[in-house]
Amino acid sequence: MWTKESLLELIQTRLQDYPLIVVANREPYLHRFVSGRIECVPPVSGMVSALDPILRACGGTWIAHGSGSADRRTANAQGHVRVPPGNPSYTLRRLWLSKEQEDGYYSGLANAGLWPLCHMVFTRPVFNPRHWAMYRQVNELFAQAVLEEAGDEPAFVFVQDYHLGLLPRMLKEKNANLIVAHFWHIPWPIPEVFQTFPWKEELLDGLLGNDLLGFHLRCHCQNFLDTADRILEAKVDYERFEITRGRKVTVVRPFPISIDFEDHEALAGSQAVEADIERWRQQLGLTGDEIVGCGIDRIDYTKGIPERLRALDRFLEKYPDYQERLVFVQVGVPNRMHVRQYKMLDDEVDSLVEEINWKWSTDFWRPIVYLKHQHSPVQMMALHRLAAFCMVMSLDDGMNLVAKEFVASRIDEDGVLILSRFTGAARELSQAMVVNPFAEEEVAEAIHQALEMSREERGKRMQKLRAVVAENNIYRWAGKLLSALLNFEFPESTQAELEPEPVLLTRKQEIGISPVLPPAASRSQKSIKELESASGGRFS
Repeated sequence: MWTKESLLELIQTRLQDYPLIVVANREPYLHRFVSGRIECVPPVSGMVSALDPILRACGGTWIAHGSGSADRRTANAQGHVRVPPGNPSYTLRRLWLSKEQEDGYYSGLANAGLWPLCHMVFTRPVFNPRHWAMYRQVNELFAQAVLEEAGDEPAFVFVQDYHLGLLPRMLKEKNANLIVAHFWHIPWPIPEVFQTFPWKEELLDGLLGNDLLGFHLRCHCQNFLDTADRILEAKVDYERFEITRGRKVTVVRPFPISIDFEDHEALAGSQAVEADIERWRQQLGLTGDEIVGCGIDRIDYTKGIPERLRALDRFLEKYPDYQERLVFVQVGVPNRMHVRQYKMLDDEVDSLVEEINWKWSTDFWRPIVYLKHQHSPVQMMALHRLAAFCMVMSLDDGMNLVAKEFVASRIDEDGVLILSRFTGAARELSQAMVVNPFAEEEVAEAIHQALEMSREERGKRMQKLRAVVAENNIYRWAGKLLSALLNFEFPESTQAELEPEPVLLTRKQEIGISPVLPPAASRSQKSIKELESASGGRFS
């Protein structure tokens, strides 16, 4: 099993000779003004949780958009600040974007264009040429920053998500000494859908600048291969999951992301969480007979919040015995509210909550408690532990870590997870009650079954779910991805005009690919096989 220690061992053994540069829209630490003083805040992010320990261990550089109100005050003239505070071990380089750039690149092309394009939730994407121009411009700014940090020396570059789809090609054209990997956190659509994107060839070409391109699921990898095959002049090898364009080979692999199970489990059993469970009881006015359910989401049209509320309404209609007993807590974190589709969703959810509560409420009870603000991780764990069931109803989702967080929080091995079949998490968490979120009647029945399920059955399901999340933890994701990245050799020639092609040392076998004998390594470092032998197979 991958652990924090085995990941650090891999980093210290294989990654110390070359710099690692992480590039993401989101920064791992932001500074903001609070009551006249500066406060440093790490964002709540699974991606940050996975990559921060890697950079702490290898002393790399993280390049990101500086979005905190005090970010400029704490960075030097080049945008550099050492992090984490108190024990600085790597460099954060912040880029400054104008409001026009942020609106066009982030709110516009990324979130009003690519987000709905890649999520099959029947929301029409917005394809604005001005947004695309700004997306290209901001990708160029990130490329310039990476090239400045890397210099002319060999370096590993790890690119995060759909905000930076053009970056890999830009980097490769300027510096052939870079080995570039990219993780695309959201689904990849089928070719027929992607063909509607007006700049499809340029975006695909940008992504094929990568040496390694990762998605959560094999089906997303397959969709990407099919898309490249359909749209570009490229050789697609479906057996090896590789795409060759010109002389450049891009390896495509699935890497399902997860959480730090051990840390989550430990915090869930802390006194702080116990205290917050009692605070929730008081806030909700629980007297002892009520049954609590929960949903925790960003206010996003992919998360199925209206569908969930309608299913709860139908449940109360079908099973009146649960009226005045069920209290469903919906946490909705405001998100991208200046994008029109999100404003419309926000209004719809407000209206549904008001309508359902008016329909069923009594003098001393209302079925839905809607809390529209961010809560701390401790508060969320307390709510998870208090709830009899948790609903994750995404209409389309690359993975969804809320489902895994609920499972990790249940140190009592109780509770029921009701999970959309359209989440990547449903591929792993088969012991959840897997439902079609579009099927109102089916979801209502799942709620009833969850509440009627015996304690023994709930325990058996939760034990199996917890074993899966413990095994497939965030360190496994990071370790597998980093191991695949380290399988590439830097080119022997440094002449940019030659565009040398990286050579794979080994072929990973996560998707049934036949092994290829590796050439001799060019560095005097332990191989992955040597590490596996020395560590009892932790690196497999």
